[in-house]
Amino acid sequence: MEPIMNRMSQRVFQRLYRTSMLPRRTHSGCAEHTNVSASTYSKRTLLVSRLYQPSNLRDVGQDSRLQGEVTSKSQKLMQQAGLIHPSNPGCYYYLPVLVRSMEKLVRLIDQEMQVIGGQKLDMPSLCSAELWKTSERWDLMGKELFRLKDRHGADYCLGPTHEEAVTTLVAHQATLSYRQLPLLLYQITRKFRDEPKPKFGLLRGREFYMKDMYSFDASEEAAHETYESVCQAYTRLFARLGLRCVQVQADSGNIGGKLSHEFQLPADIGEDRLLICGHCSFSANVETMSSDTTDCPQCKTGTLVESKGIEVGHTFYLGKKYSHIFSASFSNAQNKSDIAEMGCYGLGVTRILAAALEVLSTEERIRWPGLLAPYQVCVLPPKKGSKVEDAAVLAEELVHTLGETRPHLRGEVVLDDRTQMTIGKRLKDASRLGYPYVIVVGPRALEETPTFEVICQEKDETMFLSKDGLLDLLGRVETV
Repeated sequence: MEPIMNRMSQRVFQRLYRTSMLPRRTHSGCAEHTNVSASTYSKRTLLVSRLYQPSNLRDVGQDSRLQGEVTSKSQKLMQQAGLIHPSNPGCYYYLPVLVRSMEKLVRLIDQEMQVIGGQKLDMPSLCSAELWKTSERWDLMGKELFRLKDRHGADYCLGPTHEEAVTTLVAHQATLSYRQLPLLLYQITRKFRDEPKPKFGLLRGREFYMKDMYSFDASEEAAHETYESVCQAYTRLFARLGLRCVQVQADSGNIGGKLSHEFQLPADIGEDRLLICGHCSFSANVETMSSDTTDCPQCKTGTLVESKGIEVGHTFYLGKKYSHIFSASFSNAQNKSDIAEMGCYGLGVTRILAAALEVLSTEERIRWPGLLAPYQVCVLPPKKGSKVEDAAVLAEELVHTLGETRPHLRGEVVLDDRTQMTIGKRLKDASRLGYPYVIVVGPRALEETPTFEVICQEKDETMFLSKDGLLDLLGRVETV
C-alpha cells in the first residue's frame, strides 16, 4: 500500500500547490501572497496543450487547388509545425505562433526605422485607379495588379506598393517646409500582387506583409544621405537577426528611379542570380551586368562568382519621378516652392521570416533567428506515472520563477504539460519547433541540489545546470 499512498499524497500535494499562496509583487515591490486557483494559475502559465498550433490540418499536398506541391524547406517546416496553413493559391493563414514571430520582427523594424527618423502611418490597401493612371503605372504593371470595380463602376486596385498614395498625401500638405525635411513615412501592412505561379510558401505569394518607407528631401545630396542611412539601418537589422545579407546593385524595374539596391540572403533555392566579388565589396544582380562579365568592375582585380539569393529588401532613389507628377512640394530656404526629392525602401516582412528559416533550419528542425523565436524557453516536466513524477511540481515552480525573476522572459516560457507523452516524444516536438532553450525536469531535479538538463538548440549542445546557473543563463537571453 505504501507506493499507492505516496502517489496519492503527491497528487494531494500538487493540488494544494496549485491553489496555494503564490507570491506576487505589490506596487511597492514587496512580495505578498494571494490565493490563486489552479485554473487561474494555468491561465497565467503558457501551456503547450493550449497553443493553437495544429499539426493535423489537411496536408496541402492532398489538395492541389490550395497550393500544389510543397516546394521549399521553409514551406514544409512551417506547415508541418502548424505555423501556416494554405487558404488560396499564394495566400496563407498565419497561425498564432507565427504571428508572435512576425510581431517581434515588426518591433525590430520599428526600432531601426525610428532611429533614423521614420514615422509610422497606415495607408489604404484599396487604391484609386486614377492615381495609378496619373503615374502611368496602371497599364505598366499589367496583370500583376489585382483590379476591381466598386458598385459605381469606379476602378481600384489592391496596393502592391504605395508611391502614388504617399506622394499624393504629402502633396496635400501645403505648408511643408524644408525645416521638416527629411520626411520619412513608413507602414507595415498587407500587400497584394497577382503572381502567375505562386510557390515556395511565403517566399513568393499573392498576399504578404511588407514594410514600405518613403522619403522626401530638399536636395539630391540630402536624398542620397537618407538613402545611405536606410541602407545602413537594413544592414543593422539583418546583423541583429544573425543573417548574412548581401547588398547588391539592382535594376529599378517598374518602380523607377536612378539608383537601386537589393538585400539578398544567399540560398540555393533563391530565384535571383548574384555576382559577388571575393576581393572587394562589389556585388550585383546578374540582370544589371553584361552576361559575359567575369571581372569585377570596382576593384578590377577580383573575379565575380555567381550565387543564388532570396531578395528580402529593396531600396530605390526615385528623384522627382513621382513628386513632380503629383506636385509634392515644400517651401525652400528662400521661401519658394520646390519639388521634393524622393526615395522608397521595402522590406518583405513575411519573406524575411520564411527566408530565415530557409537558410538556418535543417530539413527536419526549425531554427529561428534568436530574437524571432515565438517562445524562448520550453520546460518539460516528467511523464505522468513515471518514477520521477514528483518533479512535475518543480517544473511548474520553475516556470513561475522565470516569470517573476526574469521580466524579459514573461510571456516567453511555455510548459509542455502533455505529460501523457514521453519526454522523448516531447523533446522531438520541441526540437522540430525550434525553441532556443529546452529545459528537461528529470531525475536530477530531485537531488539535494536540483539540477536541470538544458538543451541549447541554436548551438546544439546540452548542459546540466543548477537553478541559479539556469537563471543566470536565461538572464542573458536577448528579447525584443
